[in-house]
Amino acid sequence: MKKLFFIAALFLSSQFLLAAPDGTGKDSKKEELTPEQVEALERIENRVEEIRAMDFSEMSRVEKKEIRAELKTLKAEAKANNNGIYISTGAIIIILLLILIL
Repeated sequence: MKKLFFIAALFLSSQFLLAAPDGTGKDSKKEELTPEQVEALERIENRVEEIRAMDFSEMSRVEKKEIRAELKTLKAEAKANNNGIYISTGAIIIILLLILIL
């Protein structure tokens, strides 16, 4: 019964863990972007603004689908420039359970 309570408490407490640093610590340093990364982000932002300015009511369904696909690739490209490591809550729980078992 004690083990069950401990595992339940561990599971509930792990829900409040933050995997990504929030930047409020003393040792947190922001990495500067290279000129190529800045240029790529500006290109992405400009294209997104162009898409926002478009009139979608006159477009066909296929054209709208192509625009959505392009936006998804732009979002993935922008995320790729952000070099962070993120761990999901499920991964943390699995890691903790493996540590407890071993």
